[in-house]
Amino acid sequence: MTGYRLSARAAEAEARRDLSLERKSVTVEGPDGARSDRDNFITNRITTETYDDYRGNGVGAALSLSATWACVSFWAGNIAGLPIAVYRNGPDGVAVEARDHPLFWLLHDSPNYDQSAFDFWEFMAACIELHGNAYAEIGKRDDGFIVSLTPVRPDLMNVSRLPSGDLGYRWNDNGRDRRVAQESILHIRGFGGGPLGGLSPLATCRRSFTSAMAVDRASGSMFANGVRSSGVMSIDKPLTGTQRPELEALLQEKFVGAQNVGRPMLLDNGLKWQQLSINPADAEMLESRKFGVTDICRVFEVDPHLVGHTEGNSSLGSSITDQTLSLLKFKLRKRLKRIEGALEKQLLTPVDRRNGVSIEFNLEGFLRADSAARATFYTAMTGMGAMSINEVRALEGLPPVAGGEVPRMQVQNQPITATPALPAPGATP
Repeated sequence: MTGYRLSARAAEAEARRDLSLERKSVTVEGPDGARSDRDNFITNRITTETYDDYRGNGVGAALSLSATWACVSFWAGNIAGLPIAVYRNGPDGVAVEARDHPLFWLLHDSPNYDQSAFDFWEFMAACIELHGNAYAEIGKRDDGFIVSLTPVRPDLMNVSRLPSGDLGYRWNDNGRDRRVAQESILHIRGFGGGPLGGLSPLATCRRSFTSAMAVDRASGSMFANGVRSSGVMSIDKPLTGTQRPELEALLQEKFVGAQNVGRPMLLDNGLKWQQLSINPADAEMLESRKFGVTDICRVFEVDPHLVGHTEGNSSLGSSITDQTLSLLKFKLRKRLKRIEGALEKQLLTPVDRRNGVSIEFNLEGFLRADSAARATFYTAMTGMGAMSINEVRALEGLPPVAGGEVPRMQVQNQPITATPALPAPGATP
């Protein structure tokens, strides 16, 4: 429009917009040490380093590493394998299983129509390890009765603080935009973070994953070429112009590639083959792969021997058994407590809390795989009178026996006041 002039405020806003779109030269350092010029706003170009960072944040890329898969599977499988139950205060204040509670069957047997309890908890535990958060939509009847827990992928979820102060959850469910309030979502937060969510190990420790993937790609390329050159072919007389390309083509066709390793070679006309050993650079790369496994195990707090990496395993001189016990005491318990706390806070009603209702994993489930440990535990508990024979038989799935409901203890374990008085000196017994 001829003669049109912007107001002072509009002109200032237009100037700011032009300034933001002005081309800026940003120098970044690539992985090969070369300096490159880029402009993400105008040309949308990125460096190999930035691309590798993006790949390292992907769940699929991280799980393609065997160490990541093994660590996540270790925690998810072991947590899901533990029985979880609802308890309430029984006679004399002793907690007993509340099998009649509506949450018992939901958490212990089947949280939703499609999944068993093991499938559900394995998925939730894996989400916490990978993303730092696990979500499940709470299905309720009109009267507020909880009837289902349906898991939601963390990478689809967006959590925000609403003007009312509550948390709002939004995700895309097969093309449908879902928005629910916090009372309709079970949110289990991982380490760190805040009310909006825990920290994602994939994002926080992305350098560890990208470094491991870089070494993995390099080793894959090396093995694809037959573990680099395994030898040198030489001849005393010079080759003609056609002999050299013919010989190179023959080697490429019949002897290059992992599928051709060990193939016999026929030499004539004075050709000689000289075997080469692995060079120091390749040896260092193999050591880097081992370090990558250890580094990923460190991220997920899994001792390397538990995922099959036993080479050089001498953690502070501890035995494998000591390291395994340390894992259960200091690493598993906090993961279980995190889940238990979220379930009690978000699923139990105020009436449940007043009645002493709690939700707990049963760590004794680990004893099921160790008959010797179970026998030692039962012997100690029955010997001190802490458990009766029928209580032990119930844990083993055996029927009760007559008289087995009475706790027993050895005769010598008596109070000091019940000890017979010693005879006086010189007295006849």
